[in-house]
Parts: sequence; C-alpha cells; structure tokens
Amino acid sequence: MAQMDLRRLHVLREVGRSGSLTAAAAALSFTTSAVSQQVTKLERDMGVPLLERHPRGAVLTEAGRALLRYADDIDRSIDAARAEMSEFADLRRGQLRLGTFPTVGASLMPEVVLAFRARHPDVVVTVVSARRAGLVDRLKRRDIELTLLWDYPWQRVDDAELSTTTLRKDPTLLLLPRSHPLAGVDVVRVEQLRDEQWVVRDEHPVADVLRRVCRRAGFEPEVAFAANDYQETQGMVAAGIGIALAPQLALSALRPDIVAVPLHDSPSRRILLARLADRTLSAAGREAATVFRAVAAGAGDRG
Repeated sequence: MAQMDLRRLHVLREVGRSGSLTAAAAALSFTTSAVSQQVTKLERDMGVPLLERHPRGAVLTEAGRALLRYADDIDRSIDAARAEMSEFADLRRGQLRLGTFPTVGASLMPEVVLAFRARHPDVVVTVVSARRAGLVDRLKRRDIELTLLWDYPWQRVDDAELSTTTLRKDPTLLLLPRSHPLAGVDVVRVEQLRDEQWVVRDEHPVADVLRRVCRRAGFEPEVAFAANDYQETQGMVAAGIGIALAPQLALSALRPDIVAVPLHDSPSRRILLARLADRTLSAAGREAATVFRAVAAGAGDRG
C-alpha cells in the first residue's frame, strides 16, 4: 500500500460532507476535475473504492467511511501536536539546560536564572557547573543548550564547533587586608608588590595570571599558601598570610575585613556565552540568551 497523503484525505472528507464532487470543489477552491483526480489517487493508494459516484452526487463507501474515522483521529492528533508545540514556542512549558563555572555560579548565573524564571515560570531550568573543558564537552554531547565560558588574551576559546558571544569583561582585582598600607589607594602597580607573599589557587587560571603579571614586572611571586577556593583565599588574606588576585565576579561575597583594589594594567578575562554553532536554539534558549545579555550588561554597570 502506498504512503497515505493527508491532503487527499481532506478532499475525501469534503466530498463526503457535501455529497458531491462539484460542491466539494467549490468549498476547496479546486476544479471538479482536480477533486475527482485526488479521490481517484487516494483510492489507488488504499487499494479499495472509497466513493460511489452517481449522476446526482457521490456517497462514501463503507471503506470510505471507515477511512475518514481514522482521518478524524489524525486531525485531532495534529491539532493536539500543534497546540503542544505552541506551548513550547510560547514558553508555557519546556526545559532549559544551562552550564556555568564556579566563579560566576555564585554571581552572574543566579541573576540569570531568577530573571528567566520571573518571565517564564513554567519552563524548567537546570544548571550544571564544571570547568571549561567539561562544559564544552557537555555542549557537544547536547546535555546543555547554552553555557558560560571564560578566556584570557593568551588562551582564547577557539573552537569551530562553538558560537560565542562576549557578555562582558571581568577585571582582575588585588585582595588586601584592610590593615595593609596599600588598602586605601585607588590603583596599585604590580611593581609595588615585589616583596609581598601571595595566596593563590593552585592549578587554577588565576595562578597563571599571577605569574604573568609578576614576571612582566620583573620578579617571581613568592607563594605562601595554596587555596582551594576564593572563600579560603579571602580568609588567608584576612589572616595576613599573603595577598591575592581574583576576578571581580568571584567576589560577590567579599569579607568585610579585606578590600579589593584595582591593579594597574592587569589582564581581564572575557565572560562568554557559548552554544553549538550548528544547533538551532529552542525558544527557551533564545529567550535565555537575551536574559544573559541583559543581566551581564547590568553586572558590568555595577562593576
């Protein structure tokens, strides 16, 4: 049996309703000949007569009536499918899967999730946190639709499979105890820190930043403590173990006993929104991208 053509079913239904090929043709804006041809092709596809033609009209055969019962079920299914797809398109249901990394997982990402949920409370939002390589892998496996990434000038995200948008720059700041002699200045030069000891996150991008800025100033940093996260970093700085560098977005909860001071000519990292280049974003993904840009712009103004 040939593949069923739903348009021919629609023609057959109209003939059955109107009782004539001519009336069906008028209702469908077809010619009578075109209606007759469509019914004939459908009969050939189904392998049985579907219509009894008479000089004064046409009536459905028993097979024709049975087929139209299925056609009615098909129409209801199509209408239900359209309604359900409309719910996804209008963001009245669906799921949004996002990725983030720790230093913005406590600052930028919560604002994005709250803003998105306020606009579209019926969309389920899930967020995963990982390092950069893990986030890229999840994108490529389509576990997430959008993710935040970061890069520095010497280590750009360069992947032909990704499409990225720069959301904002995230400057590197100097963390000092409030009692430090430089805590009250507007900007500190790296050369002024030659004799300092440092608290650094070991095997973390900020450690690379520290080495680069110090070597550019002509000295090697003396590391006094390797911290596991930025909260521990702040604690060790407050205790006077050493001073530290940190991205601005990692300092959403700054201790009251330390200060974050701009560092002259320090590198900034880019905060990127990434997706697969060959993947069309869902309606939720497109809306989320808009929210990301708006929230990042506001964070930049506050920074």
